[in-house]
Amino acid sequence: MSALYKKEIRTYFTTPLGYAFMAVFLAVSGCVFALSTYQAQTSDVSSYFQLMIFGYIVVVPLLTMRSFAEEKRAKTDQLLMAAPVSERAMVLAKFFAALTMFGITVLLSCVYYLPLFGYGTPNVGRAAGCLVGMILIGACFIAVGLFVSSLTDSPVTACVGTMGILAFLAGISIFNSLIDSYLVRTVLSWISVYSRYSNFAYGMFDIASAVYYISITAVFIFLSIRVCERRRYA
Repeated sequence: MSALYKKEIRTYFTTPLGYAFMAVFLAVSGCVFALSTYQAQTSDVSSYFQLMIFGYIVVVPLLTMRSFAEEKRAKTDQLLMAAPVSERAMVLAKFFAALTMFGITVLLSCVYYLPLFGYGTPNVGRAAGCLVGMILIGACFIAVGLFVSSLTDSPVTACVGTMGILAFLAGISIFNSLIDSYLVRTVLSWISVYSRYSNFAYGMFDIASAVYYISITAVFIFLSIRVCERRRYA
């Protein structure tokens, strides 16, 4: 799997994809950070991270849309299918490569915090908790993106489809105020990525929410593996 992982990492840095993702991510996160901290004149970054959950709906699909779709469109996936490499290794290599690219970009965006120390005393513990939560959400979103990309040979379709699913997972709890049923509101809050992030926003490591994010990640990775298996033996 390590050889495939290195190949995927090189792809991000030898094609415009990786740089385009980093540019869009840093541009979006920079604007959100400026509005939620500098303009609001606060050193609390929790609102920035909460808003960035919706920013991920736009930027993460740019990272995953070509993972499988572009290879299927160019027919290069047949080389992998014929190689003595397991479907699990293929999917995990793409997942960890995308997660590495995502993590590097998130760390680069941390430079936005430095000016805050000149205007106050930011809560580093809360920021660290928020950062952990965002990495878990990023992994969850990347797994969804890989699955959608594995279903189509069009990167654009993969991008739009991923955005739709991520918007559903992140924004479903918004409709709670429109629903009278307590049971339905509870279910929507339980499956909402945004609702489960609230404890991380206060700097607390929520084990239940972490398990939820990891479970969603594992489910979509499993589904991607099954799609690849079906293509190999079709």
